[in-house]
Amino acid sequence: MMKSVSESKPTRLIVGISGASGVIYGIRLLQALQPLPVESHLVVSRSAELTLAYESDLSLRDLQSLADVVHGRDDMGAAVSSGSFRTLGMVVAPCSVRSMAEIASGVTTSLLTRAADVVLKERRRLVLMVRETPLHAGHLRNLLSLAEMGAVIAPPVPAFYTNPTSLEQVVDQSVGRVLDLFDLESTAVQRWGETGEEGARRRRGRLEKKGAKD
Repeated sequence: MMKSVSESKPTRLIVGISGASGVIYGIRLLQALQPLPVESHLVVSRSAELTLAYESDLSLRDLQSLADVVHGRDDMGAAVSSGSFRTLGMVVAPCSVRSMAEIASGVTTSLLTRAADVVLKERRRLVLMVRETPLHAGHLRNLLSLAEMGAVIAPPVPAFYTNPTSLEQVVDQSVGRVLDLFDLESTAVQRWGETGEEGARRRRGRLEKKGAKD
């Protein structure tokens, strides 16, 4: 059953999943959006379908079931291809260097990169969870161009200050910080200075150990 959203303001978020390694970021992002009053619009690239098969036990249908609305990758007439379709913006999670390059050049060949281009031209928020390392000069030039156009470059860098004990916690922290960029709250985020009693206990323990050594 689709979540009830108001048509008076943009309460839609486009989620693009491209073919870079790290499809779990797109999966967890869709799951994090489910309890929120946001209508998720999903676009999955052809390469991402292959990555999904390698990196997850989910089928494409399972992945699509996590979104409120699914758009075909080649459907250039989809609602998200038009600037008149109001959204909060778009997250590409993960973002491959090919998708990044298409978006940077404005020469788009799929609905995913077209939707991202629309978000940029409408001055909405585009967040790219770029997954590639190391980066050569061409990659860096594209990233700079995107940043100058208004995109937010948000590689999923682990936050070790949270003392994660599982890969899921590492992923959820990155996803939650991306949602912060849209003023959307994720309960999975551990915030510096607000990490609860367990985090406070660990910090006290480390400080006590350091004091004993000093």
